[in-house]
Amino acid sequence: MDHTAKRNGASASRATSWLQQRPAVQKLRDALSRNGERPRWSTMFWPVAVASFVVVVITGFYLTAFYDPSIEQTRYDGDYAPLRGTEMSRALESTLGITFDVPGGLFARQLHGWASSLMIAALLVHLLALFFTGRYRKPARMTWVFVFVVLFLSMAGGLTGVVLPDDLVSGSSLAVLDGVTKAVPVVGTWLSFLIFQGQGTSGAIGLFYPLHVFALPLAIAGAIAFVVLGALRVPERLPRWKATGWALAATATRRAPLFFLVAATLTIVSAAVTINPVWIYGPADPGNAAAGAGALWYLAFLDGAQRLMPPGWEIVWLDRTWTLAILVPVGVAGLFLVVALMYPFIESVLTGDRRDHVAPERPRNVPTRTATGVAGMVFYGVLWAAAASDVIAAQLQLGLENVVHALQLTLLIGPVVAFLLTKRICLDLQAKDRELLRHGRETGRIVRLPGGEYIEVHAPIDDDERRALSSVPVGPTVVRPGPDGRIRVSTRVHAVASRWFSDGAATPAADDARPVELERTGTRSDAR
Repeated sequence: MDHTAKRNGASASRATSWLQQRPAVQKLRDALSRNGERPRWSTMFWPVAVASFVVVVITGFYLTAFYDPSIEQTRYDGDYAPLRGTEMSRALESTLGITFDVPGGLFARQLHGWASSLMIAALLVHLLALFFTGRYRKPARMTWVFVFVVLFLSMAGGLTGVVLPDDLVSGSSLAVLDGVTKAVPVVGTWLSFLIFQGQGTSGAIGLFYPLHVFALPLAIAGAIAFVVLGALRVPERLPRWKATGWALAATATRRAPLFFLVAATLTIVSAAVTINPVWIYGPADPGNAAAGAGALWYLAFLDGAQRLMPPGWEIVWLDRTWTLAILVPVGVAGLFLVVALMYPFIESVLTGDRRDHVAPERPRNVPTRTATGVAGMVFYGVLWAAAASDVIAAQLQLGLENVVHALQLTLLIGPVVAFLLTKRICLDLQAKDRELLRHGRETGRIVRLPGGEYIEVHAPIDDDERRALSSVPVGPTVVRPGPDGRIRVSTRVHAVASRWFSDGAATPAADDARPVELERTGTRSDAR
């Protein structure tokens, strides 16, 4: 027994030595060591989103093999007795077949749904992490844009996928989409015919199926590839294609445990929690609507915006009726998303700051940006909560009108209060950091001096914490007149915006914190 164990150990040792001497293994180990820094928690949401997308794709391939996108009517004769003999489309019949007849079909459907929800949630949190740490600015502005593109495409994928079963809930959602589409002036009727093909709400399956199965996944994969390749640090001494390949291999090796952790968590949740039980709702019916059904959680802010709009807002212009009760909420929500998407460029244009910013920033050191982000979160959160105004009123036993009026008031006042409160908190946290730098950390020990005075003993902070807390104020843009002695309007706008953004801002002491200066020519240049 001992001789066999020693022989097996020697064989394993020789195999390990042989592997370590292979050039491919050595290159992979070098790539891992180059990217071996400890990851920040704020960077972990993107890998979670990518891992969820992989699960979505795998389960999607499995479900596609059994799904029939036809809206041809048939009578159900499957294993689910309560619906046996009910007339429905082949799309719903195949969905019920996947659920009750295909081995592992119900689990695959639930895993597909939960993975898509986790992907969108991780993308939302990842965007918040990028924003509050300032990692959306140059040179990472296009990364910010493409993460938003992935988010929009994922939302579109969720919307096109949830209607494919052709059940009563998806039919009710499509009826709302049809009404909103037709409310668009001039082109609304054409858009409705393009989506539904003149066959009722179920007609949208003919358009949504190829989008959901082919177009959107390919677009998402392309956008993810752009973000991943843009984030790789490739050494210049190697050919670009070869170094990129080893960097990708190192990244995949490091993220593999996280992928299995995400997949295991999704497996447990999918096995225990039901999502989208289509067998309860039955087939789609234009004359009926599912009671208690609401918008998808990641699209609920659009529904909430419509609920907070005062009723009866319509005008007649150019011989057409303009339904503002639908157009204004959709326009406001769309404008909010566009501003969020273009925020890095808007900030750069307003402040005139076109320098590269690589290191992440502490949110407290940029009070105006942090306060702006929290105000945006409150605005989005109120719209999101308004989608459940009827549920809130029923659970709290309040009048629906009172709940809507309270949410309308919160939508107007909440972001302003959140901005002021967050900025005040950031400034106070900066003051606390300066106190720690000057006096150290409180120990709770009170010492009496020989003269009878009592003082509290403070412990010095370590060098790492001191470097993290050390910062210097950031000055606003300095405005200087041009050769003609006049200051341009654009220069004044940059100065005002810079003063507003830099109010209370600080940067690490090791960085160059000199103010950006507008020279005598009246144009911006970096005073570095």
